[in-house]
Amino acid sequence: MKCPHCTIAFHENWQDDHILRNRQVTGWMYKTALCPSCRELIIRIVPPSGILNSILLHPQGTNRGPIPPEVPANIAGDYIEACNALPISPKASAALARRCLQNILRAHGYKDRDLSKEIDQLLNEKDASKAIPSTLRVTVDGIRNFGNFSAHPITDTTTLQIIDVEPHEAEWCLEILEEMFDHFYVKPAQAAARKAALDAKLKAAGKPSSK
Repeated sequence: MKCPHCTIAFHENWQDDHILRNRQVTGWMYKTALCPSCRELIIRIVPPSGILNSILLHPQGTNRGPIPPEVPANIAGDYIEACNALPISPKASAALARRCLQNILRAHGYKDRDLSKEIDQLLNEKDASKAIPSTLRVTVDGIRNFGNFSAHPITDTTTLQIIDVEPHEAEWCLEILEEMFDHFYVKPAQAAARKAALDAKLKAAGKPSSK
């Protein structure tokens, strides 16, 4: 998991304790963890229904860092909503993250009847210049294992369907999106800027532009 204070990943070290009323167990629990990097305390409240419905009590909200300016506004908006929903409802956060992922894929030409098939298109890309790195392939493919994904195809009409996920799975969805931002938007923009700078130098030297 990533620390909601400093965003540095660490191995989960939750300590559990029951919440009592008149010295009787209520069924509610609280979980605490200490970030080894920033030494800040993290607290989650777990209702009787279980960890899937737990709420991040402290800190309020989650710190994911700034969104790269290269990311389109509509995709950035879904990502921000997914981040804000994470402490309150991991299931809602994951639903928004899946829609964000689908919008990224469709913007780059991977379109099909549902998100799972669009992920297949991405993973089966034959054009080497468009193929994603092996590390990203593993994480993008892994998103389909969340919440019995195969039984709940994410289509045009069910993009925001709520599916049970664990908090760490919802957080992983956000981490996958951050990797997608870097691959599809940040790195191409950086490459284009470097090429433009090189071409400007070549032009100043009276030489043809780079290919």
